[in-house]
Amino acid sequence: MSYSLNWDLESIFPGGSHSDALNQRMKQLEDQTNEYYQRVTKWSPSSDNAEQLKAVLQLQEMITNGFTQCNSYITALLSANVNDSDAKILSGKLYALLPRLQSAETVLSKKFAEISDNDWNQMLSHGSFETIAFRLNEIRRDGSQLLSEAEENIINTLSLDGLNAWSSHYDTIVASISIPFEQDGQVVELSAGQAFNKMMGDPDPKVRETLFAAWEKAWKEKAPLFTDTLNHLDGFRLSNYELHGITDFLQKPLEYNRLKKETLSVMWETIQKNKQPLVDYLTRKANLFGKEKMEWQDQDAPIILGDLKEKTFSFDEAAAFIIENFNKFSPKMAKFAQSAFEKSWIEAEDRPGKRPGGYCTELPETKESRIFMTYSNSVNEVATLAHELGHAFHSSTMWDLPSLNREYAMNVAETASTFAELIVADATLKAAKTKEEKINLLDTKLQNALAMFMNIHSRFIFENRFYEARQEGLVSEDKITEMMVEAQKEGYQGALATYHPYFWAAKLHFFIDDVPFYNFPYTFGYLFSLGIYAYANQKGANFEEEYIHLLRDTASMTTEELAKKHLNVDLTQPDFWQAGIDMVIEDIQTFMELTEEFI
Repeated sequence: MSYSLNWDLESIFPGGSHSDALNQRMKQLEDQTNEYYQRVTKWSPSSDNAEQLKAVLQLQEMITNGFTQCNSYITALLSANVNDSDAKILSGKLYALLPRLQSAETVLSKKFAEISDNDWNQMLSHGSFETIAFRLNEIRRDGSQLLSEAEENIINTLSLDGLNAWSSHYDTIVASISIPFEQDGQVVELSAGQAFNKMMGDPDPKVRETLFAAWEKAWKEKAPLFTDTLNHLDGFRLSNYELHGITDFLQKPLEYNRLKKETLSVMWETIQKNKQPLVDYLTRKANLFGKEKMEWQDQDAPIILGDLKEKTFSFDEAAAFIIENFNKFSPKMAKFAQSAFEKSWIEAEDRPGKRPGGYCTELPETKESRIFMTYSNSVNEVATLAHELGHAFHSSTMWDLPSLNREYAMNVAETASTFAELIVADATLKAAKTKEEKINLLDTKLQNALAMFMNIHSRFIFENRFYEARQEGLVSEDKITEMMVEAQKEGYQGALATYHPYFWAAKLHFFIDDVPFYNFPYTFGYLFSLGIYAYANQKGANFEEEYIHLLRDTASMTTEELAKKHLNVDLTQPDFWQAGIDMVIEDIQTFMELTEEFI
């Protein structure tokens, strides 16, 4: 079967950034938002007006779905072509609708907060609200933290040219970056996405070293711009917190992820106690490369021993492999993945002009998803493709739910994606025919654990320290860079010979406006998925429906409640985290045994 390397956007809104259908939907959204504001303002909070509230929430759902549909489409246009200036204008036009929508949300949240507990509980007993009671309670909680409608409206309006603008500004700077690389006697300019893939995955150590130097230089040259961007983006966020009486900058990220601080602390503490095996793994891998300690750019480099020719997958081969192995765990996952390939939901072509990285985005009005990446035939890229398909499958299990019950947080969003990635990683390992191939594939699998336990821990340490410093005032480029290196040394426990000082500038996650602390949810999702994966292997054929039930609950309860209900575990205790880490340590022990003879 042959599949397209380019996604189909025409079926969403025909015409690209000049789409009449898109502009009509955005005009409709503006009208619906104004109507929503009027209805919310007129609604009187009492159990007698439950039917009116039901109508208000139905309109809210239409707007939420429409805004997401338009935003996903515009983001897709910009991802596929970072120089699409018309799409940037469309993005600004769409986001201009936000203040009015946010004003309506403010009024509704504050009205919820004003209702007495007895009246509130009576209203929630109304049949229309029982299924969304958890989310309504969250909205009520948030309403108690809000300022006046006028004050919130001012903040939301200023956010367009503040928080949102600085995040968008980062994308504009990145679009201007190109990395020179000599290939076949000619110097070519690689986009950030192309350069990163080659720098981290090329089997030639000289290529990796040369590209890493050019990569670091490119981000350093733009560092003054990134320094301003990061300072003002997080400065805006901290000012907003202060206005709302929030002194702990982790409060909102934890609330968003529906996670207790105790749970997050226990997770990191348990990881910290188990880093030595990862240090040993990194050192052994460096030794296999003929070095005493691991260089930054070599972390994800493939281990090629003996006469091994590294396994590669064309895009069509990757699709077939993913579908086949998804089917072993869940026929529904396999059928869904096949449909995504057949309907051209995936943008995978390796070409200039694309933004770096990969993501999956929702299209709730058409009940579809779209996946963006730059595919390069490596085993790592097969894993990334499976990862994003996991996200899409997660969304597909929830399309029949109210939109409020589909708003799962980032930490559990990484559950289905990492689970899908684990399926593919183990499948490639089982298919290995020689010891050398097994070492290569086991290393590929361990790279994920390395990223989750060391790289992302470094990001978390850095971001904590940056926020602390930013509370005292602007932070200089030199100080930010120094904090980044210190965090990397701590996160990796000194296991590296070289570090990436300008990682803070190169990593998009630090510049995302809508989700603060876009780092620890990945590690949470990884370990949570390991627990689910172990459970799935025990349950066998009976697992599929249980798994789907878990995914459908991801926005309807706290994370701790989700784990207790579906896995019968307590996330505030180290046992669950240790069990997942032990699975990684077992893989490391196998790696160390297999590679002993090659030292």
